[in-house]
Amino acid sequence: MRSSATVLLMLCLSAASSYAQQSTHKYSRSKHQPIPAIPRVLSLDSISMGDSKAFPEEQLNIPIAKGPFEPNWASIEKNYPGEPEWLRDAKFGIWVHFGPQASGESGDWYARKMYVPGTTAYKNHLKKYGHPSEVGYKEILKDWNPKQLDPVKLAKIYKDAGARFMMIQGVHHDNYDLWNSQYQPWNSVNVGPKRDIIGEWSKAARASGIRFGVTFHHEYTWWWWQTAFGSDTQGPKKGIPYDGNLTLADGKGKWWEGLDPRLLYGIDLREYKGVDAAAKSPWTPPSAGIFSRHLAYDKWYATNWAQRMMDVVQHYDPDFIYTDGTVQGPFTGDGTGTGYKANAMQTVIADFYNRTLAKRGKVNTFSVVKFRNNTNGTVTTEEFGIPANIKTDQPWIAEVPVGDWFYEPGFTYDSGMMIKYITEAIARDGNAAICVSLLPDGSLDEGSQKMLKEVGVWMRINGEAVYGSRAWVIPGEGKETNGKIKMLPGGKLERRQAEFKFDEQDFRFTVGKNKALYVFSMVIPQVGSVLNVKSLGTDAKHLGHPIKSVSMLGYNGKLKWEQTNGGLKITYPNVTSLATSVVFKID
Repeated sequence: MRSSATVLLMLCLSAASSYAQQSTHKYSRSKHQPIPAIPRVLSLDSISMGDSKAFPEEQLNIPIAKGPFEPNWASIEKNYPGEPEWLRDAKFGIWVHFGPQASGESGDWYARKMYVPGTTAYKNHLKKYGHPSEVGYKEILKDWNPKQLDPVKLAKIYKDAGARFMMIQGVHHDNYDLWNSQYQPWNSVNVGPKRDIIGEWSKAARASGIRFGVTFHHEYTWWWWQTAFGSDTQGPKKGIPYDGNLTLADGKGKWWEGLDPRLLYGIDLREYKGVDAAAKSPWTPPSAGIFSRHLAYDKWYATNWAQRMMDVVQHYDPDFIYTDGTVQGPFTGDGTGTGYKANAMQTVIADFYNRTLAKRGKVNTFSVVKFRNNTNGTVTTEEFGIPANIKTDQPWIAEVPVGDWFYEPGFTYDSGMMIKYITEAIARDGNAAICVSLLPDGSLDEGSQKMLKEVGVWMRINGEAVYGSRAWVIPGEGKETNGKIKMLPGGKLERRQAEFKFDEQDFRFTVGKNKALYVFSMVIPQVGSVLNVKSLGTDAKHLGHPIKSVSMLGYNGKLKWEQTNGGLKITYPNVTSLATSVVFKID
């Protein structure tokens, strides 16, 4: 017979085995590799990061789809056929920047800032949910359920507004995947709404005939989430750790049992000099360097980052993918790529293009690597602002939110500022993607719907000057300051942009697919005003041929016009039905 001690030991082992199975099997689709052993946490700011310039780029050797593209920039640049024609033609898209951070009604970076005392996000979190040591971000995820989120309905609204593509957030810096993720159990199918949100968006986009891409922002996560490892420094909760410090074992018997908090929040990296200070700052990433005491974790993190993007490419076949950043790409050891150097981005892109080639017979997809300079195979972005001059060195998308990237009360509803932002971008040979923040429940409020309807009305009248257009020889004309024409101010689209005043001297230009020249008046002129487009005068020598005809989009009457040495003079007709700006067609 077995001794009672032996039986007790077997029961304990059985219980432990049962718990381990529950921890790993509860989320059975997960394929993520275990987090490697983490060194003991050292004191704050006690060691320097490794030298990123001296650190060799790690080759991750992740299996990729077969094809001509290999996981290095030389192969990608050599084999990529060039910017897809559909992007050149699309010009206007909607940025669906939406996820559980909208719950905080505190604008962008809510999840990070709710752990920073004194911020609006922290104050709002206290009022709405409680203290972050007791009710942390994981509880936000558990309760998040945007019942009014209807991708089919929204895709129709966006298409009616004139959008030809959608950027759809797949995962933000909060590290929560909005699809049935194989490599991240903290996802929208397991936790929260129990919905494959990217799956819903992809079906809605295809049904409506709109191109779509998925955006990935989780490269930031490991330094972005360092706020969750702190605690209040004063007050009644002083010194009580926030929930980023929890372990897998702490979840036993709780709703999140079997979910490792480290897969959401990452690990405490504040021992590296500058990381804690960066965590307390509003936006700044740590300075350049390598998390050199955590190289096994670094490699795991970069691998997991790549596998999650490859998971979306494999299962949803997007028209493009997007990574966030401020430098030449993820995992560069610098700026937003601080922490590690690896060919993770090249691996993802090579796999993406090989899969596209196999599925579609050609590579008509692209990869946004935010702020990567002039690399064939990648598209860059211009956040908030528009270049002063025409930019043709590489494809680019200007991106901006109305209000903030996540919902915050106090919108300025103005279709004019959206239209002018699009106009500024296309006149410089770019595209524009505008975020109109969804409410926490996933719906668009009435003001946003009205604004988008007005954009759609304008697009239906003037679309031939927008879709498929190219920049002319100059972007526009108007009053100049320090050699630059007046432009819509940079930054979020808010009251400042809505109230910005152009006048009858301000014009923008595009060339349509039909080779006609289009002149955008940045205002609705007064009836009877004589507009003078100086750049189209015979002395300006931009055209090379005399003007044969001038018409106005949305107006069937005959215009009074004259081309002189000093400009093209157009008398504005008796039209009161047009809004925001008018467009003249020059043959």
